[in-house]
Amino acid sequence: MAWSKGNTKLGRLGERLAAERLTRDGYQILARNFRCEYGEMDLIAREGSELVFVEVKTRRSTAYGLPEEAVDARKQQRLIRIALYYLGTHELTECSWRIDVVAVQLSRSGVLEEIRVYRYAVTE
Repeated sequence: MAWSKGNTKLGRLGERLAAERLTRDGYQILARNFRCEYGEMDLIAREGSELVFVEVKTRRSTAYGLPEEAVDARKQQRLIRIALYYLGTHELTECSWRIDVVAVQLSRSGVLEEIRVYRYAVTE
């Protein structure tokens, strides 16, 4: 599937909705769209003493599966590499951290239906 401006807009909407939900749940958002040579991390947050890397997946339908199903093994490995890069460049190698996945499900018209937060969704 080719990415378009609409997909980028949809992704940014999902990231905003995810950040709002996580903030309500007690996370502190530290960074958005962190980029490095390994790719991009949608959100970086802190929950208590733990650093949380967050991958957000947004869908308007389930025709291609649930949003969280898009975080396959290859994507998980990329997320781990990005997290390790971030930790290394910010001298946080002793920091407690995890990777969460947030699935944002919208209706076809773009109305929020559900947000699902998967804590510790990706492990090394």
